[in-house]
Amino acid sequence: QLRQCVDTFRHLFVFSVDNMRNDKLKGVRSAWRHSRIFFGKNKVMMVALGREPASEYRENLHQVGAGGRGSAGGRREPGPANGRCPQVSKRLRGEVGLLFTDRTKDEVNAWFSQFREVDFARAGNRATYTVSLDTGPLEQFPHSMEPQLRQLGLPTALKKGVVTLLSDYEVCKEGDVLTPEQARILKLFGYEMAEFKVTIKFLWNSETGDFEQLEGEPETAGEEEEVEEEEEEQNSSED
Repeated sequence: QLRQCVDTFRHLFVFSVDNMRNDKLKGVRSAWRHSRIFFGKNKVMMVALGREPASEYRENLHQVGAGGRGSAGGRREPGPANGRCPQVSKRLRGEVGLLFTDRTKDEVNAWFSQFREVDFARAGNRATYTVSLDTGPLEQFPHSMEPQLRQLGLPTALKKGVVTLLSDYEVCKEGDVLTPEQARILKLFGYEMAEFKVTIKFLWNSETGDFEQLEGEPETAGEEEEVEEEEEEQNSSED
């Protein structure tokens, strides 16, 4: 399917995702139903596109599948004698995906630069601002939830059948790495701190074979060597 998309669509964009949420990505897929999105199974995508010039499915696709910066115009430079691409990047590592589309670069950048969806933070996320709760009744909660709130660390009690916060309580400070309890409290009180967004990072043109970096700084030699070492370790473990 992935190779079929390479032959069908004019452009292939590599994108990264911050604060991945399946329901949010489903919304992106719906908005771009005229195109095709692949997300997850990075290793499968690497193999399908080709990790190196010798195995790439189409010209310059190894730069998507494994790395290797082209020249300033995005065209492929000759690879070394051993078939390895000259530099290796982290283009298909982590929370990344592929967008196949006939829309132009400007259209894609314009849409995704405006697209943001807020959601509740999860444990391990950083608090984007400080949240404090004031003493007093918490009438939004039924009395049956009081034990659960107390278990999360909130100083609560029932007063005349109403859940009440007995003292001021600081849930988190800006920059804190949230614990499961903090994340749960923030969700219960309706504080959304996570922002789901998609960043378009690279573009491959099926008509010309040009490969272009659209976002971020070029990878450094140190980063490239690190990824090469990681790949060698993975290959050794697979053998």
